[in-house]
Formats: sequence, structure tokens, C-alpha cells
Amino acid sequence: MAEISASLVVKLRKMTGQGMMDCKKALEEAGGDIEQAISILRKKGLATLARRADRETSEGLVVCKTSADGKTTILATLCCETDFVAKNDDFAASANELADYALTCSSDEGTENILKTTIGGKKFSDIVAEIASKTGEKTQVGDYAKYTLDGPGLISTYIHFNQKVGTMVQIETSNDNVASSRLLKQTAADIAMHITATKPLALDKDSVSPEIIEREKAIYAEQVKNKPANIVGKIVEGKMKKFFEENCLLDQKFVKDDSKTVAQVLAEAAKQAGGQAKIKRYARFEVG
Repeated sequence: MAEISASLVVKLRKMTGQGMMDCKKALEEAGGDIEQAISILRKKGLATLARRADRETSEGLVVCKTSADGKTTILATLCCETDFVAKNDDFAASANELADYALTCSSDEGTENILKTTIGGKKFSDIVAEIASKTGEKTQVGDYAKYTLDGPGLISTYIHFNQKVGTMVQIETSNDNVASSRLLKQTAADIAMHITATKPLALDKDSVSPEIIEREKAIYAEQVKNKPANIVGKIVEGKMKKFFEENCLLDQKFVKDDSKTVAQVLAEAAKQAGGQAKIKRYARFEVG
């Protein structure tokens, strides 16, 4: 067996972040070849992932990042098993790396595409394996969304202070001047915060799935089944109106001014900025 120097062990530890004993064992197995030792450590991480495949990953962090030109933004989650690991500096660093990889990823959907994305010769799947090797916990990319502007507008984000819930919202505007106005930028940020706080079910009434609408109608009809038949329909209709107001983003009362709806707040801000604006889409991710 090749003699493994302490300096080589330290070098591998600095390169991988693994424990000293794990690094020494990997180097011994690799006969002192540091690249092969790195591969061994990554395989150890993959083995950990496979062994804990059925474990729940209910903890983690939400991350976001915007491209240098401001036209593309990603929102993603990196998930693990315990809050202890989620608060680890190495895990936080890897979550931030996830944002870089997701932004570079050529696809707007699918975590598998992120895992295959390579930056500086390193795949994100290797980073995930390294985290699993260090922590002994299952680690995986959870939710992922990528928005790109295809015309005048802006994308705003909000991440709660605990990094466990966050939102990304894309707003289309009538021209670039409206999008770049300080007022609309602040309003967009406030709407992102609103979404994070209220967890809307859909953008508007038309975006709610027929299945959910029928389910709610059935629940309300059951609640008033003993009422006179000629008023049941009106009662259910009234309850559905309230349901849409509470669960559809554009119809929700704005958290910073409940005398107005989100749609009204956005319209007023855009008008003051000299144009119009509308919300195209949003994503809200939460771990835990």
C-alpha cells in the first residue's frame, strides 16, 4: 500500500470538504491518486443517496438568481432531511451554487437538466453527491422554475428571511420605461412578498382547475343542503365568489393595503409610471 502523506490528505480535504479519515481512506484505496480518490468520495455520496432514497427531504433552502442583463431569473430549492444540515455553511454554499447551475442550465424545466449542467468541469450532480457524503443525508433539487423576459417587463423575487419560502413573479409592461420605473419595481417586489405571505392558489379565476372548482362547489352544496332548494344555488355562488377572492392572486386583498386588490395596486402603479402592466405568471416554492 502506498504511503499516504498528511499533506496529501489535507489537500484532498480542502478540495472536497470531506472528513480527514474519509480522505485518508479514499487515498489509500486509490493508491495515492488524488483524482481517483475524489471519484471514490463521490461514489460514496451516490451510495448514500441510493441508501436513503426513500427518506423524506422536508428541509432545505430556497434560492434565486438573476442574470447580469436582468432578463432571466431562476427560483429553486435544495432539499435535505434535517434542519441541522440545512443550516450548515457547506449546504448553504451548495444551495447558492444551485442558483448558478440553474441559471446556466439550457432548459427551463426539469431538475435532471440542472444535475447534468457543468460549470468549470463539474456537474451539479457531483456537488449533490458530495453533500450526501459529508452529511450522510439524502439531498436533492426540489422545485425549479426559470423565467425569461420576451418583451417589456420585469421579474421580481422575494425570499423570506429563513430561506424556506420564496416567490418569483413576472410582470409584463406596455413599454420599457414603465418596467424600469422605481415605483413599478417596488410594487413588483411588494407583490412578490404578498405571494410569499398569502400562498395564492392561482393567478385568476380562469387559472383555477375545473377539478378544484367542482370540489369546492360540492363542499359548499353539502354545507347548505338543508336550505330551501331555490336558494342553494345562490349561496354556493356567493361562497365561490369569496373563494376566488381569497385564493386568486389578482382578486386578493393586498397585504400592504387591504382596501385594494393586487390587480388594482399594480394597475395604479403602472398608470403613475405612464403605462400598463399585468402579471404574466408566478412561482412560489416552500420547503418544510
